[in-house]
Amino acid sequence: MSADWSDATIVRLFAERAKRDAPRPALRFRRGGEWQTLRWAEVADDVRRMAAALAALGVSPGDRVAQFSPNRYEWIMADLAIQLVRAVHVPIHASLAAPQVAYQIADCGAKLLLLAGPDQASSLLQHHQAHPEQGRELKLVSYDPCPIVGSEVLCLRDLLLHADEAVGQRLAREAVEQVTPDDLATILYTSGTTGEPKGVMLNQRNLASNALGTLAAFGTQTDDLRLAWLPMSHIFARTCDVYTWLAGGGELALAESPEATIGNAAELHPTLINGVPYFFEKVQRYLIDQGLAEQPGVLPAAFGGRLRAACSGGAPLSDHVAMFYNQRGVFLGQGYGLSESSPVISAATPAAMKLGTSGRPIPGVEVKIAADGEILTRGPHVMMGYWNKPQATGEVLHDGWLATGDLGELDADGFLKITGRKKELIVTSAGKNIAPAYLESLLKAEPLIEQAVVIGDRRNYLVALIVPNRAALDAHWRHRGGEPPPAEELLTHPDILALYTERINDRLRSVSHHEQIRKFALLERPLSAERGEMTLTLKLRREAIHNNFADVIERLYAGGAP
Repeated sequence: MSADWSDATIVRLFAERAKRDAPRPALRFRRGGEWQTLRWAEVADDVRRMAAALAALGVSPGDRVAQFSPNRYEWIMADLAIQLVRAVHVPIHASLAAPQVAYQIADCGAKLLLLAGPDQASSLLQHHQAHPEQGRELKLVSYDPCPIVGSEVLCLRDLLLHADEAVGQRLAREAVEQVTPDDLATILYTSGTTGEPKGVMLNQRNLASNALGTLAAFGTQTDDLRLAWLPMSHIFARTCDVYTWLAGGGELALAESPEATIGNAAELHPTLINGVPYFFEKVQRYLIDQGLAEQPGVLPAAFGGRLRAACSGGAPLSDHVAMFYNQRGVFLGQGYGLSESSPVISAATPAAMKLGTSGRPIPGVEVKIAADGEILTRGPHVMMGYWNKPQATGEVLHDGWLATGDLGELDADGFLKITGRKKELIVTSAGKNIAPAYLESLLKAEPLIEQAVVIGDRRNYLVALIVPNRAALDAHWRHRGGEPPPAEELLTHPDILALYTERINDRLRSVSHHEQIRKFALLERPLSAERGEMTLTLKLRREAIHNNFADVIERLYAGGAP
């Protein structure tokens, strides 16, 4: 397969696949307790009907359409239908809090918001009632009926009943003819180091070329069944599950939930599955704890017995986990990429894997290492830039090369090894990108907190080191009518810990579930430049802090999340 996919678009990939494989099974999802299977022709009909419904709501080429929903069949329908009307899809992570959702909607100037049901509608409408300027002229459409929420929310089912099929067919034809590789297809909001999300702009060429390059690296088989459980609002699942399915054919199955994935695999017998390290580690730990790890064939059977490849991304995969899988007959390779690169830059494959690396760059992708060790990449996968942020764009794009912010090495065989992170960003074991500086700024707004350090890189939850403001704490305690506990009890006294738990939770009430602090420790002393924990301009030196408080941090992670 050629690595020149400069003319490819997602719109054309979908149209060609739907025509070529019209009668073949395409998609499986569970509804009403039963697995339902749709043929490619049925998926295409549904997408065209939804495109007609969007056009009837006034969605025009270039308009931004946001989607706030967990994985479901309608998510895929919406993604493809938005592209048929030549609008721009802005997927929003279903785990975000209402203020975060509202920020992204306002920042991109969305004309329409597609949401899953009453829960999403209620939280967002409550926020917009408090901030009416952020919800101005925004239309809401729900996949599930929202009778309790009110008439402000339209129901997709009703819109589809009145959709003009002829209009949908016309829109599909025009999209194939008129959509170009340079057309903006999506805006994806990703965490910045300051906490202000940046909208990554990806065009049709970015998405299509990356799907085709990934497919070329892994190959395809006529009986492939991809089991998708990662959030499709993240580019990893969207490209590597949805768009590789469009490009390569076969079937895509939607897991009922992340927790149900292994059970669904036993039912569906997938050949391909993507995940984050925490998912693969969890399966490994379960088999070890149950005393089944060395039983022949038990690991392949856990994934349904047909798996030919599993790919881990979103966070670094530990060597011992990769070895556990590969020694027991399940290929598990690590990939590397980021939202700004659509996302895949490199990937280990069954034909080319080296432990401790993220494989070789996929076809069509160039990689080089800068003088300071930063990984740079160039090719059709590199983003257009950040939405309305020319300065931020200029900081990472230079002569077609994208500066990833990660440090790495290319060995003599062309395998890429990630050695560290230049940018200050936490990546949890579940692949969540979190800006610690932003959370720390929220915590330090609390008068009882003098300093705060958020920790969680490669971990499955966040913890914090907190330096109390002793003067403010003493004043607070006396205001309550009593003397504070003795100094030797201050950091562990149940009433003090309860007070800080309440204040931390209150300060972080506007952020998502995975950005919450699960445990914290109150430190005896402030962080200081003399101990190497801060620069002279009072910026945190995180590595030194981690080293100096390693025992405290390990205690916070002992026993798991509360």
